[in-house]
Amino acid sequence: MSTANPRLEAQTPARIGARDLALVSVFAALIAVLTLVPAVPVGALGVPITLQTMGVALTAMILGSKRGGSAVGLYLVVGLAGVPIFAKFSGGLGSLAAPSAGYLLSFPIAALVTGALATLVLRKVHRKRRFAWLFLSGLAGSILIVHPLGILGMSLNAQIPLGQAFILDMAYWPGDVVKNLLAAAIAVSVFKAFPGFARRRFQA
Repeated sequence: MSTANPRLEAQTPARIGARDLALVSVFAALIAVLTLVPAVPVGALGVPITLQTMGVALTAMILGSKRGGSAVGLYLVVGLAGVPIFAKFSGGLGSLAAPSAGYLLSFPIAALVTGALATLVLRKVHRKRRFAWLFLSGLAGSILIVHPLGILGMSLNAQIPLGQAFILDMAYWPGDVVKNLLAAAIAVSVFKAFPGFARRRFQA
């Protein structure tokens, strides 16, 4: 008579790998959908405000560093390959010459940072305080990665001084705060409804 545990048998490496691949694909698609919500051009360079950064933060919070970074990386690769899933229905390698290129290239790195911090939050912080700390995790990804690389990209591609690029970038801060608040609220709701998301991330 077999003594194998059916639950353990279900968690084979192939099964786990297929599940992770599905999650990465689904969340890459989610970022694309959020990005294609009508954008609002801001400033003299017209770099748009979109829900793109909310999608990146939400993906990292829910999937963690490795899978979140993979999902965002997949989104970026597909867009650079020519599929019009960037802001204003754009795509292709020409996007790297746009003033917004630094923001685009920052997203996978920001997802790695936010995902790592969010995982730490789920391990160490009581459930009642998760929202605030997840929000701070997303904001850290913005402050440490997205905005510095975005400023650098604007300066290089638009050929303007870093100081001017910094001033232009400040227009995006209020929106980023709101989007990280929304991402944290959605992530907390997902973890409440599907506790397995939080537990699985410690295995990946």
